[in-house]
Amino acid sequence: MPIADKKTYLAGLVNLLRKQWPNNKTINIICHGHSVPAGYFATPYVDTFNSYPHLLHIKLKERFPFAVINVIVTAIGGENSIQGAKRFTGDVLCHKPELVLIDYGLNDRTTDEGFVYTAWKNMINQAKEKDVRIILLTPTWDFSVVDKKQENGRYLEYQAEIIKKIASEEKTGLADSYLAFKNAVKSKVPLESLMSWKNHPSREGHNLVVSEILSWFPF
Repeated sequence: MPIADKKTYLAGLVNLLRKQWPNNKTINIICHGHSVPAGYFATPYVDTFNSYPHLLHIKLKERFPFAVINVIVTAIGGENSIQGAKRFTGDVLCHKPELVLIDYGLNDRTTDEGFVYTAWKNMINQAKEKDVRIILLTPTWDFSVVDKKQENGRYLEYQAEIIKKIASEEKTGLADSYLAFKNAVKSKVPLESLMSWKNHPSREGHNLVVSEILSWFPF
């Protein structure tokens, strides 16, 4: 079962972003998740302006110069999807977004799979009820992926597969950050250059995520 069609899924949103004053309106995009979208680099340091929500905002404004765009971060460091689902209505949908990005893969791998699956589905269903588009993000890497002594790396890949399965079932968008990191490392990009800390991306790593998200915005 395929995920949403990249050519059409955000076509309505892109049309809104192309409108000029006085026919345009403010577009709210929400980044919901854990420490990565929250902007944590070397904890407790938060580097907001080098994290993917801010970098995405810049790229969208370059592509849509007439648009009024707010990229709102509702992410909390250390949180998993079960916690994030509990505050989805009060912290996310209250902003009346056109698009919500959900990124909990790094922290969900230590949580019961059934509860995680239900939490993601609940957030998606709440968004769909408000006719809000959704892009799910697979996890960015941490060093456990290349450390054979750690099982967390295997769990991270498994978590990415769960998120892809949910995107397929719900026909949402999917930004495959995990695959982007995998391809970069396969292309001889040093993993150290993509990381700012043991489990947080550097600006270069965040840029990989931005590229994945931007691919859903057709020109």
